[in-house]
Amino acid sequence: MSEWTPLGVEDCAEDPFAQFATWFDEAEGHMAERQAICLATSTTDGHPSARMVLLRYIDDRSFGWYTNYGSRKGADLEVNPFAALLWYNEAHGRQVRVEGVVERMGEPESDAYFNSRARGHQIGAHASRQSEPLDSRKELEDRVSELEVQFAGELVPRPACWGGYRLTPTSFEFWQHREDRLHDRVRYLRVDGSSSPTSGPWSRRRLSP
Repeated sequence: MSEWTPLGVEDCAEDPFAQFATWFDEAEGHMAERQAICLATSTTDGHPSARMVLLRYIDDRSFGWYTNYGSRKGADLEVNPFAALLWYNEAHGRQVRVEGVVERMGEPESDAYFNSRARGHQIGAHASRQSEPLDSRKELEDRVSELEVQFAGELVPRPACWGGYRLTPTSFEFWQHREDRLHDRVRYLRVDGSSSPTSGPWSRRRLSP
């Protein structure tokens, strides 16, 4: 884009979820994978890791994704239930950073999403021992073939090692590209005095680029 849309505190919704929804809606048709987000986790001794996941759940208090509990991100979240998300929209020169507390979704929520997936994805969730060493691609493909026979003619159940995570934000930052690196940044934090760090009203403040 030759021109970039200015972003001031007065342009942002009072609720950061509403602001995210506006930007997310405006990105439709402009991004190859609008649901792609970077998820950053960390061990208890401060070793971080990051990867792309798909944003599969949004409500008015949380963001969610689904994965194998035994993956590296799952192992990190088991011991350190804090994470950061980054959503990037190159077409509009925008990014949204979110930090917060993570918990597993309930089994009914995980079951409902798993049952909505394509059958091949369901089989793959059983076949992949995510993040564990694999001797060859053939080993994985053989496992898939065995599972296709095992589940032939029946519904594929959700593996116990697979399900959803929900991040409840404690902070947001909306970043808008501007010329000469003089970008616009607006941060949302919970208002001091809220009964909980994950509930109550939000404050908004401009940050230096």
